[in-house]
Amino acid sequence: MASSDTVGAVPVPSTDADWRERLTPEQYQVARGGGTERAFTGTYWNTKQEGRYDCICCGSPLFGSSAKFDSGTGWPSFWDGLDPAAITTIEDRSHGMVRTEIRCANCEAHLGHLFHDGPGPTGLRYCVNSASLDFKPVE
Repeated sequence: MASSDTVGAVPVPSTDADWRERLTPEQYQVARGGGTERAFTGTYWNTKQEGRYDCICCGSPLFGSSAKFDSGTGWPSFWDGLDPAAITTIEDRSHGMVRTEIRCANCEAHLGHLFHDGPGPTGLRYCVNSASLDFKPVE
């Protein structure tokens, strides 16, 4: 992506050095490096406030608090995204298992994984790293 690509007023960096400058080391390791924060340590795993969860890298709106639920896993979990086109999925065969990785469709930031053990109405659980999110509370 070119550095002039934007979502709202947030320019999307085009180089690794730009990403490292913009993000904290943990955010970079998770969102750009495909890492995972430890369960029950992320900023938003237990957030109950009303608001929206945006991509930490580009600011794309991804999840709403109305779809957030307590999965007991220690990561923010959602039964649906705000816009199906905002999140892409790819097969992840790391760690000796097959999972579905979720990424921001705009900047390809690693968000977490998608599982089929969530509540209704979708039965899905978007298991997301707090380090990949920027929470915008309702004012």
